[in-house]
Amino acid sequence: MARILDVWFHGNKAGQLHQEDGGRLQFVYAADYLKSEQPWPLSVSMPPGAAPFEDRIARPFFSGLLPEDLIRRKVAKLLGVSEKNPFSMLEAIGGECAGALSLYAQGTPPHKENPDDINMLDEQHLDEIFEELKRRPLFAGEDGIRLSLAGAQDKLAVRMIGDKLALMRGGAPTTHILKTLISDRHAVTDSVHNELFCLMLAARCGLSVPHAEMRRTPRQPYLLVKRYDRTSQDNAPVRLHQEDFCQALSVPPENKYEREGGPGISACLDSIQKHSVEPLPDRIEFLNIVIFNYLIGNADAHGKNFSLLYDKGRPRLAPAYDLLSTAVYPELARKMAMKIGGKYEPDEVYLRHWHRLVPDTAGARNAVEKNLAEMAETTLDQATKLHDELKKENITSPILDSIVALIKKRSARLRQ
Repeated sequence: MARILDVWFHGNKAGQLHQEDGGRLQFVYAADYLKSEQPWPLSVSMPPGAAPFEDRIARPFFSGLLPEDLIRRKVAKLLGVSEKNPFSMLEAIGGECAGALSLYAQGTPPHKENPDDINMLDEQHLDEIFEELKRRPLFAGEDGIRLSLAGAQDKLAVRMIGDKLALMRGGAPTTHILKTLISDRHAVTDSVHNELFCLMLAARCGLSVPHAEMRRTPRQPYLLVKRYDRTSQDNAPVRLHQEDFCQALSVPPENKYEREGGPGISACLDSIQKHSVEPLPDRIEFLNIVIFNYLIGNADAHGKNFSLLYDKGRPRLAPAYDLLSTAVYPELARKMAMKIGGKYEPDEVYLRHWHRLVPDTAGARNAVEKNLAEMAETTLDQATKLHDELKKENITSPILDSIVALIKKRSARLRQ
């Protein structure tokens, strides 16, 4: 007998997620939703229609709402379910996901927020909270906590109320992502300084990124990132829908790297061209993000680290996120998550490989050469200025010196 979850989308029951006896998933839009004035798609891979979407489409999309790798294994263990069973995991923690979806047991209406849902976090005890987060990712299994975040890093969705942080119960919408230091301190050091610098630098280079700030506890810094998939209406948070490129292209999250079958740059550009309501500026923005990731040494820019953000059912390229210089850590892989012109190794990428990312015309090649030169110059110039400004604010770390040195080396390579 099939198990069923109701899928709620912008406050409407959009359909149902079925798990058959053999574990296969199926999603079907609700008839009433299809008759509504605004039957917006959950995904470009699942356009509204009466026909059900079978496991090949449904599983990558819904599994993509869940955490990954070690975090996923920890969460599954805490919930007492299999990490390979996305249905059971979403049944437990699918109340507050990326985008505008909430999943509830069949026949159960979405939770109505009330004052008891707000659990203010005592900032005097944040270090203890962070230690608990390492043992209990997303606070999974704690009574009333139903939130899910994709990714393989320790983080927590919270709501900002004034200048205070609150953990929300019952699947109530959140507004910010709280990121602590990456646990593997031997391979990755000062990840908070690293990501803060890369996000601030991206904004200075003209890229769209979420606002981020660094805060501190007595023991450690942490990063507070404003969710780009949330907005505010009448002083209340409102969900905006989004999906990453693995979801859009029906790629399972475990295959997010191109060398494992995940999306490559061409597949992402093709998807933007096909689905974005503004394909030309979005393609240019996407390529500029690719260039920026190359310059800062972000080798982990895989298919789940690029997304489409929806406005009234119409997708655009989402702001850049999860920007981290991985190349400054010798123990991490050097190969890039997506090939540039057929090359995974950054030192093997030359101008001719960048040319392969655009149409084979003189105009397109000239345009990408201009973008490369401008991004190289701007990124190095702004990185140097930002580094000096952060020093004056007493935000310092040896990792920032390493990032600036890497940008200097790679920008010189691009200019050559």
